[in-house]
Amino acid sequence: MAVMCRDGYQQFVTLAGGRILCLRCTASSTRTKMQCRRPALKESRTQKCQFHGGRPHTAEVLKRISEANLLHGEATKAAKQQYRHDSALIHELEDAIHVLKMGEGPRIRGRKPMGYKPILTQADVVRMIQERLLHMV
Repeated sequence: MAVMCRDGYQQFVTLAGGRILCLRCTASSTRTKMQCRRPALKESRTQKCQFHGGRPHTAEVLKRISEANLLHGEATKAAKQQYRHDSALIHELEDAIHVLKMGEGPRIRGRKPMGYKPILTQADVVRMIQERLLHMV
C-alpha cells in the first residue's frame, strides 16, 4: 500500500512483511532524487530517520557534540582562535610592510580573517604597534 503525499513522496512504509506500518523518512537523495527508504523516528518533528537528522538534541547534547568535534586533536576551539589571531597579525604586518615601503612583490589575496584591521597609513602602523605592546604586558 503506497500512500502518496506531497510531491510524489510516500507517507508510509510497510515493514515486517506488511505487519507494521510506519511513517517514512522524507529525505531525498540529491543524486538520484529518490526518497529515503527508512522509517522516520517517532520523536522526529521533521519526519526524518536517524541518519537524516530526525533525532532531537537538547542544549546539553549539542554542547557535548561541539566539544567532541575534533580533527586530529588540532582543531580545538582554542587552537582555531589562536590560528585566527595569528593569521590576522600576519595580514596586518604585511599591510604595515607595504605602507612603510619595506618590501616588494605581491600581497596575500583572498578573504581576511576575523579580527583583521586594515593598515592603510603610517598612523595605523603606530596604532597597531601600540595595541600589540599593550596586549603583551
